[in-house]
Amino acid sequence: MDETGHSFRARPATTWARRGLTPVLRRVSKRREVSSIVAITPDGQLYARHFRTSVSSETVISALRHFRSKIGTPLLMVWDRLNAHRSRATMDFISAHAQDYAAAYLPAYAPELNPEEQCNACVKRAMANALPGSVDDLHRLARREFGRLKRHPEMIVSFFRHAGLSVTGIP
Repeated sequence: MDETGHSFRARPATTWARRGLTPVLRRVSKRREVSSIVAITPDGQLYARHFRTSVSSETVISALRHFRSKIGTPLLMVWDRLNAHRSRATMDFISAHAQDYAAAYLPAYAPELNPEEQCNACVKRAMANALPGSVDDLHRLARREFGRLKRHPEMIVSFFRHAGLSVTGIP
């Protein structure tokens, strides 16, 4: 159980291989086939968009539009320093919609301050032994695992607490 008293935890990464015979999983492609852009809120809400391409300015802008339509209030994005977050196209979009979006950046390398990193780690642990047969299968697995996490808002709140973050006084 975690500090909230809930027992939602990913199982340890184990395999069905015989003892002493490490399984070898072969990757069909060297390219990332599914990327996820996630928005989480301090009250435990999770919104995810999944793309079959790498994260780019276009995918970030698409995700921002989607999150804004779902959340319905102005959004403060607390971002890491991913190039797609800092790109001219993304910054121009945010500037053109200043009433809807504001961006703040985490320090250069501070994954421990980013609650979204724990969200991704939780999903990746849950998928540790997955061996999808296709990109469609991988896409379904990612959607399923983010969906499972979405049903546990107390976990998402704990990610903010673990990072030592609290959000107050936002107009």
